Amino acid sequence: MSIQDLVDDFEFLDEWEDRYRYVIELGKELEPLSEAEHSSENKVEGCVSQVWLVSETRQNASGETILHFRGDSDAHIVRGLVAILMRLYSDKTPKEILDTDARAIFTSLGLDEHLTPQRSNGLYSMVGRIQADAKAAAEAASA
Repeated sequence: MSIQDLVDDFEFLDEWEDRYRYVIELGKELEPLSEAEHSSENKVEGCVSQVWLVSETRQNASGETILHFRGDSDAHIVRGLVAILMRLYSDKTPKEILDTDARAIFTSLGLDEHLTPQRSNGLYSMVGRIQADAKAAAEAASA
């Protein structure tokens, strides 16, 4: 599912209560993390809820370096936000990740105006972590 599909789905749902339910449903589709991956090393700082992100460097069919992300949270809505981030960033090149304007996408989904300040801060902490991983992968690929 592309981000445009997600935007279209959000536009189809009129009520924010329905959109929240949809976000929670998205969270149920996350690839599972092992117990060992629920570690302090993978924990995202700056989130009120507990959030863990795992990134793996892979190669795409063209031989380019891509990052595959998996994540989890102890809160249902936050798990859904993690799922949205996975659709936005996973299996992309570091350049694609760094060139993606998360704020613009979250605004188009209406998330910026409907999340509490704490959830927004946590969301952008996750984006920061993903971008840091992408920068590190880009530097490693050019070294």
